[in-house]
Amino acid sequence: MSNHLFDAIRRAARPDSAFILTADGRVWTYGDMLEHSGRIASVLDALGVRPGDRVAVQVEKSPEALMLYLACLRTGAVYLPLNTAYTLAELDYFFGDAEPRLIVCAPGAKEGIAKHAADCGAEVETLDEKGGGSLIDLARGKAPDFPDADRGPDDLAAILYTSGTTGRSKGAMLTHDNLLSNATTLREYWRFTADDRLIHALPIFHTHGLFVASNVILLAGASMFFLPKFDANEVLRLMPQSTSMMGVPTFYVRLVQNPGLTHEATAGMRLFVSGSAPLLAETHRTFAQMTGHAILERYGMTETNMNTSNPYDGERIAGTVGFPLPGVSLRVADPESGRPLPKGETGMIEVKGPNVFKGYWRMPEKTQGEFRADGFFITGDLGRIDERGYVHIVGRGKDLVISGGYNIYPKEVETEIDQMPGVVETAVIGLPHPDFGEGVTAVVVRKPGAAIDERAILDGLEGRLARYKQPKRVIFVDDLPRNTMGKVQKNVLRETYARLYAGAEARV
Repeated sequence: MSNHLFDAIRRAARPDSAFILTADGRVWTYGDMLEHSGRIASVLDALGVRPGDRVAVQVEKSPEALMLYLACLRTGAVYLPLNTAYTLAELDYFFGDAEPRLIVCAPGAKEGIAKHAADCGAEVETLDEKGGGSLIDLARGKAPDFPDADRGPDDLAAILYTSGTTGRSKGAMLTHDNLLSNATTLREYWRFTADDRLIHALPIFHTHGLFVASNVILLAGASMFFLPKFDANEVLRLMPQSTSMMGVPTFYVRLVQNPGLTHEATAGMRLFVSGSAPLLAETHRTFAQMTGHAILERYGMTETNMNTSNPYDGERIAGTVGFPLPGVSLRVADPESGRPLPKGETGMIEVKGPNVFKGYWRMPEKTQGEFRADGFFITGDLGRIDERGYVHIVGRGKDLVISGGYNIYPKEVETEIDQMPGVVETAVIGLPHPDFGEGVTAVVVRKPGAAIDERAILDGLEGRLARYKQPKRVIFVDDLPRNTMGKVQKNVLRETYARLYAGAEARV
């Protein structure tokens, strides 16, 4: 029997080598990883989780949470990570759509989630940020040598829900080979070895922290400082003991604002990677001036993992996402016809390769509509390829907003605001933000005489939407700009308010 992805992880594991180092000084070796993931896999099996079953997980970041992901691989289950900011109302959709066999949540959320779980027939266990909870209690009595389930390259390893601009979230189905092929490519392209130590301050319910950072480290047999969240002072303290860091643009904005960021502080680091949202060229230049390091920016998405990267050797150009990765085909095409466009022209970015997902969960028509006849996936991102072959992302189709590395589709936010008394209609846009890449912004038309203000709208969204989806600002206008067909011109709104957040502090 073989387990496509976990077999590769097992081959890279040296049992006595460090894998995870935590903020409180604990060290998890690769032997510990094999043992703990095996015990949790035994629990999943005892709870009736079978190959192909979904395991939905909404827990805080911890080494045990990462062990749960690995345990799902070992049992052949499909791992379904959920943002810890999602409300019960949002979770209800995911549970109903994915029909998980098991839901793992924080202890304090169990009572509320259990009511929703009953509707889809799921078991509920708990896991807290310190590695406690009913799941770990059950694991203590289990044997560590779990016989891994037989899983091939095309079997599902995970479903990650992603957002478009209309309708509900879509579950992107990622196979064992989608994850293994991409992590292997990144390990080689970014030159990770067992001698590396990564600063990992990303969440692990997202592609970046889970599949890019964690899988690359696992396949290199390397180690990582596993931090619960980003803290600039803590990251700077750990740099002398580290070799690399992966982060979102917000991390680098915070670092360049810290006087502790110097050439000396980063002397032992060999690689800084940024992704999940556009990195401002100004941040790229400032970081290089303060440290002597050029941040390596790359481009990927939930459905494809990573598609491009600036070079490890060679010029890392601010404002570009580099070249297609080995094994990945990328083209810029006319959005309507799919006709490939020459270099320098802007069009739709389309990709093809072993990294590209299998399709959207239970959405065959949607899946078919997102692929060209020759197998290229239509990313929804607009871009161009310059004469040197560097890929530039110039915008996104369908007005998707990316704030702090998270996708937000405006329709969901607009629907919530439009339901409020005193509101006629709303247009939600993303505007350049120094910390988040884009700030979610609501432009609202009030009913005549209505007294609703910005504070009332922001307060009304609490508990209705995850915090990262909530607007940073609300602007009131008499009318929304429209074209001759009556469609709201969001591009006009983006131009009008482009400097709204210039020099702004983040609303956290």
